Amino acid sequence: MTDAKTSSRIGFASRLGFGASGIGTLYRDVTEAQAAEVLAAAYDGGLRYFDTAPLYGHGLSELRLGTFLRTIDRRTVTVSTKAGRYMAPPYGETVDYGLWASPLRLKPVFDYSYAGTMRSLEQSANRLGIADFDLVYIHDIDRFTHGDAYERRFNEAVEGCYRALDDLRTAGHIKAIGVGVNESDVATRFIKACALDAVMMAGRYTLLDRTAEADLLPEAARQGVEIVVAGVFNSGILATGPGNSGTTFDYGAPPEHVVVRAKQIEEICTHHGVPLQAAAIQFPFRNPQVSAAVLGMSRPERIAQNLDWAKFSIPKALWGEIEALFESIRQ
Repeated sequence: MTDAKTSSRIGFASRLGFGASGIGTLYRDVTEAQAAEVLAAAYDGGLRYFDTAPLYGHGLSELRLGTFLRTIDRRTVTVSTKAGRYMAPPYGETVDYGLWASPLRLKPVFDYSYAGTMRSLEQSANRLGIADFDLVYIHDIDRFTHGDAYERRFNEAVEGCYRALDDLRTAGHIKAIGVGVNESDVATRFIKACALDAVMMAGRYTLLDRTAEADLLPEAARQGVEIVVAGVFNSGILATGPGNSGTTFDYGAPPEHVVVRAKQIEEICTHHGVPLQAAAIQFPFRNPQVSAAVLGMSRPERIAQNLDWAKFSIPKALWGEIEALFESIRQ
């Protein structure tokens, strides 16, 4: 599962990717030594795609990934980051650090303009220590993030951020452009409006939530846009199991119908002797449009466990029962 997909136009160096939000201290503090250890474990385990963003730890993730990249041959890995925010000193302003346990004390500023995109990428290049990017995603341009400002931000991103990235792609400074969002209809709208190479779809094409099948996947297939899936565990419920009292779905308490569906899926997996997590990791790759899956990890032992799950043998009968379950839900 970690081998490169040779048909990928982007050329992902491995199909499983390391999501670097964890080393930006998402949910929990991670020391410099721990970050270095988990990055080395990921590389040693065969992961060759590393994804980060300015938001992750307010620049900390990119700094730590950049330190690691200087210890390896850059040509052996695919590196992606994101645009749409730059970091600024808060100058006494109170900053909400949200889910980040110990980020850099900088303030994220949304800016999808042409100049703002260039500023964001210049900062990313400085933190990562590289001059070239394999893939840059336009980040979080969805209703979940912007609410009533979504329409204005979308137009700003098309006219500004995309145009800047397209100029850089034309000049050969970046290889590919994508969009990274949480809503499949927004991603679909983007690939109709812009000549994108990839979409990072978070949480909407998983073992539990297949919303993207209705709009994004068919349109991506028509236009030859590659899909990178993120959030394969739907933020927790497919990692811990639906029976865990503290489990989450999309970073909040799961609705009852989601819990019921997750339990049905877990029962199918148990019947076939397959870990729920293995099915969650492998499910997206059943669609040929999916080129890579990014997993967030901040502990070395998680690397080994995820790699084992990615290689776990899953019988065709399990997938047949999963399909039958979703068919009954559609009816």
